Amino acid sequence: MTDTTITVQGRFTAYYPAERATVEVSIHHENAERQAAFGATIASAGIVRELVTTLHSPDSGPVTWWSSETAQVWAEKPWNNEGIQLPPVFHARLTFTVKFSDFSALGQWIESVSDVSGVSVDGIAWALTDARRAGLTAEVRSRAVKDAVAKASVYAQSIGLGSVSAVAIADPGMLGDQVHSGATSEAPGMMRMNKTTALGEPTLSLKPDDIEVSATVDARFIAS
Repeated sequence: MTDTTITVQGRFTAYYPAERATVEVSIHHENAERQAAFGATIASAGIVRELVTTLHSPDSGPVTWWSSETAQVWAEKPWNNEGIQLPPVFHARLTFTVKFSDFSALGQWIESVSDVSGVSVDGIAWALTDARRAGLTAEVRSRAVKDAVAKASVYAQSIGLGSVSAVAIADPGMLGDQVHSGATSEAPGMMRMNKTTALGEPTLSLKPDDIEVSATVDARFIAS
């Protein structure tokens, strides 16, 4: 009997709890005087910096890394409803990027910095550690290959053939039959924030969705 070629695509997706959170915080003030806007922003930045550095420890956390930008200052001339250009308004802005390994500490920190004048929390990105992500990626890719084998075996059995033997395994699109997007992806979890109460004091509770790690492979088999 002539061998039959079977080409399939294997997929596998798994979800894992986030291990790191990177929060973006910006400080913005505006004033009719340039120095007043700049000074207020620098003053608030000093408070935020102190709240970061007291928690910073690369090894033990809860802040494992942080950075800040130099303050930006610019002016704009607004217009009123009558089409008259008003005197310039000066703006000053500075941002912090802070990575947390402890989400409870992150919630408390957000509550603290939110009380600082001019501070806004722009967003939180959830992720896995590099080492954890590398191990999970390898596992997910392996499971995607196993899915391809199982799929090819079903196809072979459905036409009365027996075992299948792999002759090619590749990232999507590299077998020349189809074009697909990336083979492995990590989707960031979404941020959920809730206010809870303990002993009468409101606290911020952060609940990230799990991180999605997925893999797709193309595979070609010979069934006989």
